[in-house]
Amino acid sequence: MNTSAISPGRAGLVLLLTGQMLPLIDTSITNVALDSITRSLHATATELELIVALYGVAFAVCLALGSRLGDNLGRRRLFMWGVASFGLASLLCGMAGNIEQLLAARVVQGAGAALIMPQILATLHVTLKGTAHAKAISLFGGIGGIAFIVGQMGGGWLVSADIAGLGWRNAFFINVPICLIVLALSRRYVPETRRDAPSRIDWQGTALLAIILCCLLFPMALGPQWHWSWPLKAALVAIIPLAWLMALSARKKEREEAHPLIPPRLLALRSIRFGVLIAMLFFSAWSGFMFCMALTMQTGLGMAPWQSGNSFIALGVTYFVSAWFAPRLIARYSTSTILLTGLAIQIVGLLALVATFRTWGMSNTALTLAPATGLVGYGQALIVNSFYRIGMRDIQPDDAGAASAILSTLQQAALGLGPAIFGAILLHALHDHRGDYVPAINVFLSVETGMMIVLALVTLRMRRHLCLPAARACTVAK
Repeated sequence: MNTSAISPGRAGLVLLLTGQMLPLIDTSITNVALDSITRSLHATATELELIVALYGVAFAVCLALGSRLGDNLGRRRLFMWGVASFGLASLLCGMAGNIEQLLAARVVQGAGAALIMPQILATLHVTLKGTAHAKAISLFGGIGGIAFIVGQMGGGWLVSADIAGLGWRNAFFINVPICLIVLALSRRYVPETRRDAPSRIDWQGTALLAIILCCLLFPMALGPQWHWSWPLKAALVAIIPLAWLMALSARKKEREEAHPLIPPRLLALRSIRFGVLIAMLFFSAWSGFMFCMALTMQTGLGMAPWQSGNSFIALGVTYFVSAWFAPRLIARYSTSTILLTGLAIQIVGLLALVATFRTWGMSNTALTLAPATGLVGYGQALIVNSFYRIGMRDIQPDDAGAASAILSTLQQAALGLGPAIFGAILLHALHDHRGDYVPAINVFLSVETGMMIVLALVTLRMRRHLCLPAARACTVAK
């Protein structure tokens, strides 16, 4: 039954958010283990990109499928299946004996994460109302980002601690006991919800989405190594007809009331389209930032994993503070104002980071990086909070699963593709600057700054057409 009369309660909310942290932490936890994995499994720079990117792409491809299964079979049931799959895949990641086994386990891990995530946002959306709903969505957005940073810092400590001589493997093994605890308590504290009318699964749309993302991922990851050979260029070109075919299929299924993977009628909502733009520009740059910074600090500056992780402490602290106060700000100001504020702060932080690398160069430490990364983190939290509020603003309860699938799919696709896209930019810059990481990372930071400026300009234009308050009524421009 899909009703707001059932509430998860505090214990259920904690379990759901703990389940949310697991896959998001693993989106970033490998970043601080890059150097250790390279030495242990003899991984190349391209394989390091794929370790991060394949997880994100598998996550993105299976998200909408996981959402549909949760709508039909029960969101708590799929949540528990996802936690079990994720825990098993984490065990396999830690036991991997070569890079191929690790890559395969990361794909399974991403698929398990995709069963977890859509159930959380949809459950919160259909079981909570008013102030409780607003607080839960803020926690969902805030904890997601905090988990990303915790992955950097906690992963660095686990790798450097080298408990039982397992090194980077502990970064994956740590998930197993947490998954077991969540599984043991979820049946009691997490309410079961589902759609009143089951929907068919769009297998064709799922397959096309997987092919499209792979056609983007592999050329971006393998391009520098394969010198942009014609198969890679052909794969990029193939994205256009594949996307057109997916759109035609979705429109046909919607006319037949067959529930396409990504419903065009939801994409027609300005709030959803704006959320898609934020996902494409912000989240790809975010994961690219974490990957490129971790690689620069470990390989370029020679930091140990724990030192690399500690370099994100200031970012994590300011992110937490910003996420904590974001609901109060959103209660007073429109979401577009909060988004612009976050973008402005982040742009200042990125420019400060460029100046920091130019000033300190190879002598940078966690302390010298702290002021700039602190600004970046504060701005990021405001952007993430705005993303979920904008995207889910006009969604009805019966569309909660489909809408959360669209937003989460685009978010995770961007997070997955970010390391491949911006890793390629960093590798090109390294080649142009003869292996000097300082000017190379500044090339990436300049590109990210430009993307945030573009997003800010689009936000300014969107304010004229769409009112985006989160906590008070307004008249929506139609």
